[in-house]
Amino acid sequence: MEEKAYTPDEVAQIFQISKHTVYELIKRGELQAFKIGNKMRIEHAELERYKEKAKAPVKKTLVEPAPILKSQLIRLSGSHDFLVEHFTKQATSALNIQIQPSYIGSLEGLMMLYRGQCDIAAIHLLDPSSQEYNLPFIHQLFVYESILKLRLAAREQGFIVADGNPKKIQDFHDLTRKDIHFINRQKGAGTRFLLDSKLSSYGIDPRQINGYGTEEWNHLSAASYISRGMADVTFGIQSAASHLGLDFIPVAIENFDLVFRFTAENQQCLTELIDYLQSDNFRNSLTDLEGYSIQELGKITYQTSKTEETTC
Repeated sequence: MEEKAYTPDEVAQIFQISKHTVYELIKRGELQAFKIGNKMRIEHAELERYKEKAKAPVKKTLVEPAPILKSQLIRLSGSHDFLVEHFTKQATSALNIQIQPSYIGSLEGLMMLYRGQCDIAAIHLLDPSSQEYNLPFIHQLFVYESILKLRLAAREQGFIVADGNPKKIQDFHDLTRKDIHFINRQKGAGTRFLLDSKLSSYGIDPRQINGYGTEEWNHLSAASYISRGMADVTFGIQSAASHLGLDFIPVAIENFDLVFRFTAENQQCLTELIDYLQSDNFRNSLTDLEGYSIQELGKITYQTSKTEETTC
């Protein structure tokens, strides 16, 4: 018997929360969903996983959160990643700092940092002209702000396909085949930047790709189409393929960075978070690193002179 899949309205009724809250959980990557056409669905097993993860009554967690002092709340926006999830949980536990993540894509995360709507941006943006990650975008946006860029990891990006690669997908030209259905990431995602850069370099018109316009908001949601047999390939990180027992064809290694913007209000908290990221305790807490390299974990790869004065 096929497992029941719930609509966002049904999930809202089960958890006694608003439908808007359900969509926000999906957008942040906290609740995994998949699409059938334009319809969003959530599996019963995913609801049970989320309940276990919450470790508290869902209604109380979502509707009546414990009060948090403004100085203790740090907002993180940008790309979804399993190491970022791990960092937010570990840091919240180890330090008396609450991190509020919002997984909205690399470009949107950096723009929120620019607008002062968050304190940390998680990004992996490839500049097509220089083929350099992240720094060209930072230079365009931040001139007078106190900015620090810290390396979290290097990640493998590539094609995620069904176990055994039954369609024999090997390169970007295979995406244009008539028998191939593709699942894309949303505009502004770092993965989308890399994909479009590769398509351009090979002279491939995206309109030739069946499914190019079908977008998902995180790696697991996109990869779940492959595991369900609803698509043949997506472009994403190796760890997402591993989580779902799918095959992975490596294409590129990218730099995944955290960008900190210092203010008088968040300076102490951000300094503590950076110290924790660079600590042996955090490094030793990392497991299941397939598809990642943490050789440069905690390395400061860019900071403004103003930041140097502020943090010394």
